[in-house]
Amino acid sequence: MREKDMNDNQAPKMVFLGMLNLNFIIILYMTIIITVSLFGYAQESTALTFLQQVRSMPIVPWKIPVVVLLLFGSLFLFLFIQTENNLLVFVKIGMEIVVSLSIIYLLNFSYTGILFLILADITRRLPNMKGKFTAIGIICAVYLLTDYNLFSGRYHITSLDTYLVYYRSDVRSIMLALRNILNSLNMLVFIIYTILLMRIQMSEKERILQLNEKLNHANEELQQANRRMEDYSRESIKNAETKERNRLAREIHDTLGHTLTGIITGLDACITLIDMAPEAVKEQLKVIADVARNGMTDVRRSVKALRPDALEKMELEKALVQMMEEMKRASNVEIEYCCTASLTHFNKDEEEIIYRIVQESITNAIRHGKASRILIAISMEYNIINIWVKDNGIGCAHIEKGFGLHHMEERLGMLHGSLNCFVDNGFVLEASIPIRWGEEIN
Repeated sequence: MREKDMNDNQAPKMVFLGMLNLNFIIILYMTIIITVSLFGYAQESTALTFLQQVRSMPIVPWKIPVVVLLLFGSLFLFLFIQTENNLLVFVKIGMEIVVSLSIIYLLNFSYTGILFLILADITRRLPNMKGKFTAIGIICAVYLLTDYNLFSGRYHITSLDTYLVYYRSDVRSIMLALRNILNSLNMLVFIIYTILLMRIQMSEKERILQLNEKLNHANEELQQANRRMEDYSRESIKNAETKERNRLAREIHDTLGHTLTGIITGLDACITLIDMAPEAVKEQLKVIADVARNGMTDVRRSVKALRPDALEKMELEKALVQMMEEMKRASNVEIEYCCTASLTHFNKDEEEIIYRIVQESITNAIRHGKASRILIAISMEYNIINIWVKDNGIGCAHIEKGFGLHHMEERLGMLHGSLNCFVDNGFVLEASIPIRWGEEIN
């Protein structure tokens, strides 16, 4: 498409050059006719007869071709002067008109087609439409005023026919026919040039319309994309808020549930021992107070969207051991722990979910299962961490996932893990977590 546009833009330039060459040929042809006639009359001693036929003294023969060619050379230079200044453009056109009129005068107004060349130059040089039409109007007026019949009645102008008398009648007929053909050809080339310019302007307008349509279409698509982005942004914000609320709910549930379960179990033990062993009750109450304080710290950190306090202070395995020891002291539940995997070099989200699964499993076993013994095993198989928790509690006929198990599944889902629960002389929980390659060191 771009190559086609370039070819279309080159076509008027080529036609203009053809018109320039054609005008040079016509002017040279007319100059030769007049000069040869004058030299012929002078050499054949028929000058007196010629002077009796003309109404004014002709120019010296040798001066006509010299001056005409010099004038045409200057016109050639004016035609190819490049300028962006509107004033200089009008000055240039004015000089072209003056030079053209001088050539027309030297040729005795026998050829005025050179004005079409000036007109073609105006149509391609003037960007201002108002100025272009003004210049075209001036050229058209000059073309009408330079008609031979209009000038010959008032001024002494020798017609071309007078010069052609010098030649034989058959040669004269050929010369007149050739002159008419050249004049017609010049006018035809000018018409072709005008049509090409009009075609280019129409193509340019059509291209601009197409560009405007594309721009409008692009603007519509951009507006639609902006609306989709706004909708997506609102939805993302909403999802982020929901996700954050769920995360905080899980944090608070895990922390408060675990802490309150330990406190309740410890208080039940205190009620049982208060009459038989008051000193033991005091020690138990101290342990319960420590559990409550740690739980309060965890709640505060959860509200601030931070990790569990234990993971902030120590490594994962030490945090798990500390959490189990606190629960054992607070609830008098026997907890057996076995870990064959290295729990170091995990990502923070991986550490946190391992900690929360163990914490929630212990809490559920004591609160819902009424268990007195809990077995916990953590192992590594390739890049999968397996967590196995079994208690000796009452179990249940039908497992209904409450808030704790439901959010445990959500946590595992974020890391593409899985959760499995079943009853086997108590409650059994199995969780698998894929560890990211390159982050865990075996």
